[in-house]
Amino acid sequence: MTTREALAHVRRRDGVAVIELVGDLNAAAESALDQAWTAATGVRPDAVVLSFENSGYINSTGIALVVGLLARARAHGIPIRAYGLTDHYREIFEITRLADFMAIENDEDSAVQGVGGDGHG
Repeated sequence: MTTREALAHVRRRDGVAVIELVGDLNAAAESALDQAWTAATGVRPDAVVLSFENSGYINSTGIALVVGLLARARAHGIPIRAYGLTDHYREIFEITRLADFMAIENDEDSAVQGVGGDGHG
């Protein structure tokens, strides 16, 4: 399997920080995620949205990195939402109970607006 280097781009939309994840989420993604988190939360956002639309493979270390972001968010009272997960990864997030700690939406508009209501904010 070919791995794709992980990149994370941050942009703001309606007071929400959107972190666009590109490539594979594995141990090599840690630095990119840390930098994106710092950029996303430098000016406190209403929420942080993780976009998985352009992400590829997520291994157990990648899941652990997402758990780390959730822990940081919870410590600072910042809601986390996500969108763009494939059915496979959405199921994994549900099985591992990550979905209990973030709202998983179908698209960016829903994630930014928080229409699903995650109950964790």
